[in-house]
Order: sequence, then structure tokens, then C-alpha cells
Amino acid sequence: MRSATSSRTTRETTIEIVLELDGSGSVEVETGLPFFDHMVAQVAKHGGFDLTVKATGDIDIDSHHTVEDTGILLGEVFKQALGDKAGVRRFASNRIPLDEAVVETVLDLSGRPYFHYDIDPPGEKILGDPPFDPQLMEEFWRAFAAAAGLTLHLTMVRGRNTHHILEASAKGVARALRDAVRVEDPGGAVPSTKGTL
Repeated sequence: MRSATSSRTTRETTIEIVLELDGSGSVEVETGLPFFDHMVAQVAKHGGFDLTVKATGDIDIDSHHTVEDTGILLGEVFKQALGDKAGVRRFASNRIPLDEAVVETVLDLSGRPYFHYDIDPPGEKILGDPPFDPQLMEEFWRAFAAAAGLTLHLTMVRGRNTHHILEASAKGVARALRDAVRVEDPGGAVPSTKGTL
């Protein structure tokens, strides 16, 4: 079973995450930020993962801490669940549309954190209670990529609606993760000439 459970507590946030990579897309996310919950749920649903995220944070001050810390812990849990990566596909890329928006995702389970973000939505906050600053998704993906130890490139091909652009990004990462973690060679070697990732 490629699964992991972990928690993280700081003076700003308290977060618990349970992840099963070989799941069915069952998801429960509660962070106090409805739009962010929706984005994280996309990762589980379209990644085919079972995921539970429970987070409380100082969102009365700013949503940044909750979003970034969730990315950190999700990355750590993902890395733990993935294990030694023996037999996995490793690389994945795609272009995902959502209506007028198209986002390209390129991903490598490299073990070397690298993040490139070329997403430039119009900038308005997503309405909700509380409203969500779209710039925070960049912080989430950066934290996730660093903690998971993966290379992640996100590039907006086109788009006008901020919600569509961010959701296409989340679905793109989800599908890339789903492809990259797929075990192509059960009992096989780690897909690297170094013998480790």
C-alpha cells in the first residue's frame, strides 16, 4: 500500500493529511478556504488518490500560511507514500483545458525540487467566504514541489477566467501525478541510471 499519514503544527496552522496513492479519488478537504478546498479536491479526484486534509489556520490574518503549509505537508506525505519509486513511470506531461483556459503541466519525480510557474490569471480574487487570492496557488505548488522533491513546470497556454485557469492547473498536475506514479514495472528498478531518485 502506497500510503502515508502525517500532521504539522505551528503557531500559524494545524494540519493533518492522509493519502493513498492507489485509491479511487475519494476526497475530503477542509481548510476553511472553500475555493482552495475545491482545488485540492481536484488533485485527489483526477489523480485517482484517496485524500483527507484537515487544516485550521490564521485565515483571519491571511490565507497564505494555511495554503503554503498545506502544500508543504501534502508534498511530504506524497514523498513518503511514493517510497523508493521502484518501477514507476517517473515522467509525465499534458495540456488540460477548462473552457477557454489551457494549462500545460510537465512533471518529473526527480528527487530534485524545481518549480517553474508561468501562470498569469487576470488577478481578481475568487469570490467566496473568505475570498481567495489566486496568487496563493503559486505558493501552494512551490511548497508541494519542494517538499515532494519533484520537478514541476506549469505554463498557461491561454485563458481569461481566473477560476478556469487555476482549476485547469490543478487538474493538469493531478493527471500528471497519476501518470508519473503509475507502476509500469512491478518489482522493477528505480527509473534512473543513478539507481535512486
